[in-house]
Amino acid sequence: MQLDGPTAARLAAWPLASIDREYPNKIAHVLYSDEDVGSPRQLTPAFFGCFDWHSAVHAHWCLVRLLRFFPDADWASSARQVLGRSFTPERIAGELAYLSHPGHRSFECPYGVAWLLQLAAELRSAAAEGDDAAGRWAEILAPLEELAATNVRAWIERLPFPIRTGEHNQTAFAMGLIRDWAEQTGAEEMRTFLDHRARDFYGDDVCVPLAYEPSGHDFLSPALAEADLMRRVLAGDEFAGWLHGFFAEAFLPGGPTLEPVVCRDPSDGKLAHLLGLNLSRAWMLEGIVHTLAEDDPCRLRLERCADDHRRAGRAAIETDEYAGTHWLASFAVWLLSGRGIDWG
Repeated sequence: MQLDGPTAARLAAWPLASIDREYPNKIAHVLYSDEDVGSPRQLTPAFFGCFDWHSAVHAHWCLVRLLRFFPDADWASSARQVLGRSFTPERIAGELAYLSHPGHRSFECPYGVAWLLQLAAELRSAAAEGDDAAGRWAEILAPLEELAATNVRAWIERLPFPIRTGEHNQTAFAMGLIRDWAEQTGAEEMRTFLDHRARDFYGDDVCVPLAYEPSGHDFLSPALAEADLMRRVLAGDEFAGWLHGFFAEAFLPGGPTLEPVVCRDPSDGKLAHLLGLNLSRAWMLEGIVHTLAEDDPCRLRLERCADDHRRAGRAAIETDEYAGTHWLASFAVWLLSGRGIDWG
């Protein structure tokens, strides 16, 4: 798979059809009184579509990212119109009010908030390349970006242990996205904090039980996401030493590896997660390989595994089921645009 024009057009069509689609919707909303009852559009007026809040956030990220690569595509004007409707002072003020509620400080922590910070970073990058609209949108989003960063830092700070699932609550994946945002935007205090927490959570991990993956609803690999985070935190020989202890026999010559997965029912929202698992495994493997020395004993098997998962990921962009199309474009674009390795 490559991010060529036809592929970009297919992937752009999914968020374009989903961002303003309010129903079906799965809201993660706690009621404290009758006043808290509302439709998704009333509760979160910018990110109300795409079945859930976090998918709506990274659908916006997906369009911003694709526009940077294909600014003159046939779908580009429609994408800018959709983004312009979301990034208004009024709608973002509604999002800010929601996240400011005392009972919502942990809302979408860590996954959705990590994607919100990635959205802010992508807008900043587009603005730096001369996209004036992206610059305006980044300024409008900035108060929400600041609050989201504050909320998720407090959430991670309170967490006594890492969360090692293959779904949204996983800490390693979100911390990797947040760390990239911190490094890109110059949030040095956040980057230092995340590095410290990552070492606390994962620094002593060894002998990951790779054979226990995947679980049936995974769209993230607990093992690879952890390694993908630590390759950001540790440098050179320190990371290689940590990785060899973490993998132990995994990915070393003769050791176990990971095989691509098959989704048996892409119409089921949970089972459709497996379509995304091939994509996220591929980009995490490629990120890890990118960090290793050419002669590292793990490198060849990691490269082969990454290639296998990239090829298997094609199934994710061939589905027509809304259970997948409301979110999979973002995962495909992350992989195909090399976002985990290069911010460009």
